[in-house]
Amino acid sequence: MNIKYRVRDVAKDLDRSTKEITEILTQYATAPKNPMQALETRELSLIFEYLTQHNQVESIESIFADVYHEPKPAQEAPKADAPKQAEAGAAPEAPKAESKPAAAPQQAQPAAKPQQPAAQRPASRVPEKRVVDTRKGGAVNLDKYDEKLERIASSKTKQMDAGREKFRNRGANQRRASSFGGNKRRQEELEKMRRLQLEIAKKAPVKVLIPDEIAVSELASRMKKTGAEVVKTLMKNGVMASMSDVIDFDTAAIIAEEMGCKVEKEVIVTIEEKLIDTAEDKEEDLVARAPVVVVMGHVDHGKTSLLDYIRNAHVTEGEAGGITQHIGAYQVEVGGKPITFLDTPGHEAFTAMRARGAMITDIAILVVAADDGIMPQTVESINHAKAAEIPVIVAINKMDKPEANPERIKQQLTEYELVPEEWGGETIICPISAKTGAGIDTLLEMVTLTAEMRELKANPARSAHGAVVEARLDKGRGPVATLLVQNGTLNQGDVIIAGTAVGRVRAMTTASGEKVEHAGPSVPVEIIGMAEVPSAGDDFHAVADERMARELADQRKHDQKMAAAGPQGKVTLEDLFSQIQQGEMKTLNIIVKADVQGSAEAVKQSLEKISNEEVRVKVIHSAVGAINESDVMLAATSGAIIVGFNVRPNENAKQNAARDHVDMRMYRVIYDAIEEIETAMKGMLAPKFKEVELGHAEVRSVFRITGVGMVAGCYVTDGRIQRGAQMRLLRDNIVIYDGAIASLQRFKDSVKEVAQGYECGITFEKWQDIKEGDVIEAFLMEQIEV
Repeated sequence: MNIKYRVRDVAKDLDRSTKEITEILTQYATAPKNPMQALETRELSLIFEYLTQHNQVESIESIFADVYHEPKPAQEAPKADAPKQAEAGAAPEAPKAESKPAAAPQQAQPAAKPQQPAAQRPASRVPEKRVVDTRKGGAVNLDKYDEKLERIASSKTKQMDAGREKFRNRGANQRRASSFGGNKRRQEELEKMRRLQLEIAKKAPVKVLIPDEIAVSELASRMKKTGAEVVKTLMKNGVMASMSDVIDFDTAAIIAEEMGCKVEKEVIVTIEEKLIDTAEDKEEDLVARAPVVVVMGHVDHGKTSLLDYIRNAHVTEGEAGGITQHIGAYQVEVGGKPITFLDTPGHEAFTAMRARGAMITDIAILVVAADDGIMPQTVESINHAKAAEIPVIVAINKMDKPEANPERIKQQLTEYELVPEEWGGETIICPISAKTGAGIDTLLEMVTLTAEMRELKANPARSAHGAVVEARLDKGRGPVATLLVQNGTLNQGDVIIAGTAVGRVRAMTTASGEKVEHAGPSVPVEIIGMAEVPSAGDDFHAVADERMARELADQRKHDQKMAAAGPQGKVTLEDLFSQIQQGEMKTLNIIVKADVQGSAEAVKQSLEKISNEEVRVKVIHSAVGAINESDVMLAATSGAIIVGFNVRPNENAKQNAARDHVDMRMYRVIYDAIEEIETAMKGMLAPKFKEVELGHAEVRSVFRITGVGMVAGCYVTDGRIQRGAQMRLLRDNIVIYDGAIASLQRFKDSVKEVAQGYECGITFEKWQDIKEGDVIEAFLMEQIEV
């Protein structure tokens, strides 16, 4: 229970005025708004420290003055007792303090030795028990006294019996005399008792459970008060709220306490919180773990060759058959220290896992061919690694080739903020050859060193948690999943939940084909036993209750359906200003794709210049070419907007953008892009038109007609082509012409439109550069009511 210790209560408990406590807080912390404000632990410590320093006691003895007192000197004791001993006619026995100090503490002489305070023993405040014999002497006839006592007791018993009989007779007479009056009095007593109980119940405070947020009407119901009373109390405290409004816990607690209720925090525990252990690890339980490394780079730059060389050179020799299977991840030993490699297709799978929230990689190795240089996929890999905020180690491959030029590669890397260490930067550069193996040992040492600098740790002594690297359905074994344990230890027989899939680990296999029963942190294993195939990138947890795990999986499936049907919270230019106002948007991520490198750089620099105090515009990726699936995936993961300059998205990119609710904006004039984003940031964007796609046609042949010009013989691949519609001419998804359809022919007839699956002839206004393979995209601009 979270107890609110308010300024008023502190002042009352410390016997101080509220003003004095307020002045202390104003001087050393923050001035409280009112006496009802709850104080934090730091503020309470300040108050107690201040009052302690300004109210010192004179001495420690003054605190215990009423408990202990100074004993009298030992030599005065015989003088005080002498008359009594003389009167009793008995001489006191000589004290033996030296031989028996423990038996006679009263004979010690603390006053004679003040320099030894430890020898003093404070006198007890409890009086000593003493027995005084008052008999003067001679024999006492006890039998005589016993006989007298027995006679007295016998007479007393007879008197008591007579009294009881008299009382019973009188009670019976009264009951007979007033049988009807007794019932009336009994009813009156019961009614009086009932009224008393009601008054006690009214005085006892009502216990109210309040969650993090609660509606005013619900609060009134729980406090057994009317809504009008609660609203009135809220207004008195400066909160203007109606019955349907929702207030937070602190406000509700103040109102409830003011209305005489006892407040307790209502803690709602979900199935996930009950089932999954999310407790923080103690520092003493953490041990070093192996780093998880992903290899990325351009196609044919040597990613696979590098991984194959590392695997073959560093996997333990002598295993039957070597690597018996490929499970998407494996471990190697380098200098006695393990390194885990994710054998993924590159940044696409890496980003797909990030999109699902699986931050499982610690280091990225960027492979660049020494004879080829930085390529488009290399740039994408750099930007994906930066978005994941993991260190990048560059491996310049193919150093065995005579045309290798590593200095040119280093120069190109600086353009993407990867400055080599020898040039004063922080990026580790390793020249290697995956063919000969030269430099690979140095590369692995750099990986180990980078891991040591990051101090990667995990707690193996807890239930396992990690991520699904990949999963598939095997005909013979059923669902098969490759798991990477990130924390804890996974054991054979454990019940695990991964996304919406639940199962029990029936068998675990390493990349070398070895069956194991336990897998610790950073260890990849392939398991069987899941009820269904999980998704790559899903988190998995080992849990104790299988029934509750299945219940959680069903709940997650339901939540996914509801999320798919409900509104999406992705970033769009339309709602950009509202997100800025709510404080949700601090950085606007943008992906720029253009037809040429010069345009891409110009758009990037122009957009980054329009940052303001409230939001920073950051271009996280800029490249040449059509908008593809990788761009959409990065935008979905990073919450970015895609800006296309003279380019169009391919079909798969369109479908993915629609599914992931990624906002794509296409421009032909750079100032239009800048102006639109600026107005969106200022909250003035009001789109008046929207583009409605009609269809696509592919140019199958081109011929010239005298007096007409170039005519494109086309086949409508989807939708329809309409005369008078706007159109774009695309060549490799790059826009080379944007205009209107001049004429539309079916054989010799002029038609208004041509549907999918039919051929047609098309001419364009003021455009003659048409080639086979070009794609015509037809669309209309519809006005939107603002």
